[in-house]
Amino acid sequence: MNVVEMDGKQAFKADICGKSKTKRTSINSLFPEILTIIFCYLDLRDKGRVAQVCRRWRDAAYAKCVWRSTQARLHFRRSTHYLFPSLAARGIRKIRVLSLKNDLSYLVHNMNNMECLNLKGCYNVTDSSITKAFVKTMSTLTVLNLSLCKQVTDTSVDRISRFLCNLEVLDLGGCCNITNGALLYCAKGLVHLKNLNLRSCRHISDLGIAHIAGLTAATEGNRNLTHLCLQDCQKVTDNALCNIAKGLLNLEELNLSFCCGVRDVGLAHLAGLKHLKEINLRSCDNIGDEGISNLADGCSSLTSLDVSFCDRIADEALKHISHSLYNLKHLELGSCRITDEGLYAVARNLQDIRVLNIGQCNMITDKGLSYIAENLRNVTSIDLYGCTKVTKIGLNQIVQMPELRILNLGLWQR
Repeated sequence: MNVVEMDGKQAFKADICGKSKTKRTSINSLFPEILTIIFCYLDLRDKGRVAQVCRRWRDAAYAKCVWRSTQARLHFRRSTHYLFPSLAARGIRKIRVLSLKNDLSYLVHNMNNMECLNLKGCYNVTDSSITKAFVKTMSTLTVLNLSLCKQVTDTSVDRISRFLCNLEVLDLGGCCNITNGALLYCAKGLVHLKNLNLRSCRHISDLGIAHIAGLTAATEGNRNLTHLCLQDCQKVTDNALCNIAKGLLNLEELNLSFCCGVRDVGLAHLAGLKHLKEINLRSCDNIGDEGISNLADGCSSLTSLDVSFCDRIADEALKHISHSLYNLKHLELGSCRITDEGLYAVARNLQDIRVLNIGQCNMITDKGLSYIAENLRNVTSIDLYGCTKVTKIGLNQIVQMPELRILNLGLWQR
């Protein structure tokens, strides 16, 4: 190649005359660090695709910062020798198992540095497979989801409490064979537990709640719990709420939906939970105005309240809510016996509400909607499904609300 040297004046003249060509920079000329930054902005599927383009791109795409917080979604249908090294190279430590035909131990033993393991709906997970998988302490695993693993029993929870000592989140929703014994194991071994889901665990009763609250002689309990779901636990009664109030003082979120054994007197116990921010009482048939009054008087920090389908809730409850729960941002009142008068109390005092559900409240009229439109200027979502006395006049006021993003009218036609 001939090299021609030019002084500054000659170079300038050549550039003006178009005799000097500037070399274009392509993506292949970028430093690996720049490629890595670009790949960080891709979605999960495209991250996998760019890693297959060439070796240079693969090396850049395998940087751990590219895959930070990524959850791998895997079908374990057959053994693959390259899968686990590939996950490890990218720093992936969260696994969602979509289907599991191999033994669970194959996964656990090859991914012993996992932070999160989601086995939701893996019907063939059994006590035997849990026992074989967890044979030594896994201090890195903090999140375990066994929801809808219906063959799992207290034996599995015993195993988990022995070897997953740092577990913070345990989801047993739909594990219908779990009993109070499982909660005893949790209370003994899972001292760092913060989030426990027991949805539809039909054998759980007040005694089990006493275990995790540290009120039985055998345990200190799970006193660090901040989130507890007891949805559809039909054996839970007011005594369980008393146990919660005595032992789970850090609780921030409590789901009691469909717990028909909970009554007004039980909510009076919860008034002592100063950190409680969210409570779900949906379809609690025995909750009425008195219970909401008891709750509102003590739980001033509540930001979310769901009393949908509690047909004993009426305007009196809304008056107590409006005079005490000034931090409320999410209020669900679907199918309650409220009127425009109750809405007036809410609209006048709770102007920070963002989400309001008054669907199937068939005593609400355009007058109630005018109270909302005039006072609740921060609302972003309203549910009016089944409000049969509302007309276009009321709706015209609602649709002009400045922050409204979601309006559910269902099959409303007028």
